[in-house]
Amino acid sequence: QVQLVESGGGLVQAGGSLRLSCAASGRTFSPYAMGWFRQAPGKEREFVARITWGGGSIYYADSVKDRFTISRDSAKKTMFLQMSRLKPEDTAVYYCAAGRYLSNRSNAFDTWGQGTLVTVSS
Repeated sequence: QVQLVESGGGLVQAGGSLRLSCAASGRTFSPYAMGWFRQAPGKEREFVARITWGGGSIYYADSVKDRFTISRDSAKKTMFLQMSRLKPEDTAVYYCAAGRYLSNRSNAFDTWGQGTLVTVSS
């Protein structure tokens, strides 16, 4: 059984940076793609970024393009999200997810972490 655990969230001032990690456990961990999603208070969960586990394909939401960088260390079964030039509107619970398909839709991902809160103060 695969489990995902996010870490690295916290409180940061606007313009600052944070690095989120998503560590996977389980002997059978071999997703096709992994992604980051976020959910702000009172809003629906939205796509942030995704990467194929082989690393060949990366895609970002327009709202984070050029500010966020997704990466993974397959040997350590860990995915990262480097967030720079953070804005108050980036405040949300950030979730990592793993799936067998390449998609930006949350329903394409079948394993989810518990989420980590990122708060950006103005």
